[in-house]
Amino acid sequence: MFVAQWVMVELGQNERRARDRARAQPHLPRDRRNGDMTTTELDDVSTDDDRVSGTGTIGSGRGLALLLVITGALGLLASWVITLDKIELLKDPHYKPACSLNPIISCGNIMQSEQAEVFGFPNPVAGLVAFGAVIAIGMALLAGARFRRWYWIGLNVGTLLGTVFCMWLMSQSLYVINSLCLWCTLTWLITILMFWYTTVHNLKHGIIPAPDGLRRAVLEFHWVVPVLWYGVIALLILTKWWTYWSSLI
Repeated sequence: MFVAQWVMVELGQNERRARDRARAQPHLPRDRRNGDMTTTELDDVSTDDDRVSGTGTIGSGRGLALLLVITGALGLLASWVITLDKIELLKDPHYKPACSLNPIISCGNIMQSEQAEVFGFPNPVAGLVAFGAVIAIGMALLAGARFRRWYWIGLNVGTLLGTVFCMWLMSQSLYVINSLCLWCTLTWLITILMFWYTTVHNLKHGIIPAPDGLRRAVLEFHWVVPVLWYGVIALLILTKWWTYWSSLI
């Protein structure tokens, strides 16, 4: 959650800098109703290039771009480590991955399950492609790239599908395989962040239509959803193996 909080603080600071710069240019027209800068006018003074342009493209602030790069890199790392361990398991069925720490935290059990190859090949191979694409998008945004509405919707749908897949894998891990993989858990957490803050960005810029009240609530309390989501995951893990966890105390 530290990454998410830092990212959104950065977004807020960027917006305040844009508004301060706008106030320093009194010759610019203002909205007649509330005296604030309009969306188009803020485009002209925004230092983050994160609003709708005249060509219909939309960028993002550094916050979201960095979040995508960081979470994508963590996901790529997790996928790479799991892929290497999977290769070792194929060569030696008795190989014990470094993340197999005890009967509960056992990456080996996860890797040898049917759920580890949902599409006919190891799941982390798909992760190498997907997280690599996320890093590329984040780097492009950092460089000032702007995308059309359909592109942002596509990113939102992609992260949603990834999150649904991760939540299904989580349920299989907890209630079918009865083991936990730390690298897999990391991918669950970062995919949730990718999906949620892409959704926040799209709500903020009207890419996803929503009532003003809902949009303002999401922007103000953006941290609530990931905190609650993570809390539910932690509770599920604790209650599933409570007897084991309590024996360690």
